[in-house]
Amino acid sequence: MKYSAKTFIHNYGSILLLLLGISIGSLIGIFFPQLANNLKPIGDIFLNLLFVSVIPLVFFAISSSVANIEGDSVLGKIIGMMSFVFVLGIIVAGMTSIAFLYLFPINSPLPIEQSKNIIDTVVHDSWGEKMVRFLTVSEFSSLLSRQNMLAFVIFSFLIGIATRKSGSSAVLFRNFINSGNAVMGNLLVMVMRLAPVGLGAYFAYQVGTLGPQLFGFYAKPIGLYYLFGTLYFFIVFSFFAFFAFGLNGVKLYWKNNILPSLTALSSCSSLATMPANLLAAKQIGIPDTVSSVVIPLGTTLHKHGSAIACIFKIYVALLLSGQEFFDPANLMMAIGITLLVSIVAGGIPNGGYIGEMLIISVYQMPTEVIPSIMIIATLVDPLATMLNATGDTVAAMLTTKLTGQRLTEPLSENPD
Repeated sequence: MKYSAKTFIHNYGSILLLLLGISIGSLIGIFFPQLANNLKPIGDIFLNLLFVSVIPLVFFAISSSVANIEGDSVLGKIIGMMSFVFVLGIIVAGMTSIAFLYLFPINSPLPIEQSKNIIDTVVHDSWGEKMVRFLTVSEFSSLLSRQNMLAFVIFSFLIGIATRKSGSSAVLFRNFINSGNAVMGNLLVMVMRLAPVGLGAYFAYQVGTLGPQLFGFYAKPIGLYYLFGTLYFFIVFSFFAFFAFGLNGVKLYWKNNILPSLTALSSCSSLATMPANLLAAKQIGIPDTVSSVVIPLGTTLHKHGSAIACIFKIYVALLLSGQEFFDPANLMMAIGITLLVSIVAGGIPNGGYIGEMLIISVYQMPTEVIPSIMIIATLVDPLATMLNATGDTVAAMLTTKLTGQRLTEPLSENPD
C-alpha cells in the first residue's frame, strides 16, 4: 500500500492546521501580549458556536441511533457479553489511568483566575441531591442548557426508546430525527473547521495572560499520555488476549494486529481501521458471528484510548480549576463520565467535544478550561485512535471466550 505526502496531509491535515493555529496564537501571546486581549473575542465566538451546535446534535444523534436499533433475540447472548466486555474494558482503562496519574502526578502552578470563586460557590449537597441534579431537571427549558448535559443525554435516550415503541406511528418523527442528525452532524463539522483560528486566538489570550510557562504545563500531560498509552497497548491488550485464549491468543493477536495498528496510526480513524480489524479477526480465527457484531459496534462504542484521554482531561481540568482529582467523590464521577463519554459520546460525530461539555457541567467548571482539554485531546488523537480501534479485536476475542465459543481454524496468511 503506497503512502504519499498527499495521504499524510489528508489524514493529519486537521491536526497540522490546529497545531499551526496554536503555534501562531502562542507566538502572538509571547511577543505581542497586548494584542492577545483583542483576539479573545474571536476565541469566544468559536466556543459559542460550538456550544449552540452541541445541544441539538446530542438530541438528534442519540435519539435517532436508539430509534433505529433493530432488535434480534438470536444475537442476545453475544450482545450481552459484548456489552460486558465493552464496559469492563473502559473501567480497566479508567482505573489504570487513575493509578498511573497517582504515581506520576502533574504539578501545575497555573490555577485559572476563577478557581477561588468556583471553590467558594460550589454547592455542598447530599449524594441524593447530587444524583437528582445530575440526572434530571425540573423544567424542559433547562434541558437546553449545556450545564445540564447529562440530563439531556438521558432525555434523548428516552425519546429514542419511545420512538421505537411507537412503531409505524412514529415513521415521520423517525425520519425527522434522522434528517436532523445528518444536518447537525454537518453543522458541527463546519464549526470545527474554525478550530485552528478559534483555539489559536484563545491560546494567544492564555499565553499572553498566563505566560510562556503554559507550554510546560501541556508538555507533561501529553508526554505522560503517550507513555502510559504505549504501555497500556502492549501490556493490557496482551493480558486480555491471554485471558481469552492463553499464550496462543496472545501470539495470534499480536501476529495479526500490525496492519490494524498501522492503519489506525496513519488514518487517525477507527472507521478506516475496521476492514483491517475484520481481516485480523478472520486470521485469528474469531467466529464471523462474533466479529461481525463486536467489531462494527466497537468502532463507535468501545474506546480504550478515549477512556484514558477522558481521565487525563478530567485530571487537567480539575488541576486548572484548583480542585482535588483524587477526592473519592471526584474519582467516582470521573469513572462514570468516562463510561458515558467512551460509550455514548463515542458513537456521536465529534463526541469528544461533547465529553468536554459534560466534564465542565458535572464538575461545575468555567468554560475557560475547555480549550486546554480540547488541545490535549487533539494532540493525543493518533495514539488514542490506535487504542480505540485495536481494542475491538481483543474485545471480540473475549466475547468469543465468554459466549463459550472456540477459535476457528485461522485464515491462511496471504495465499498466492
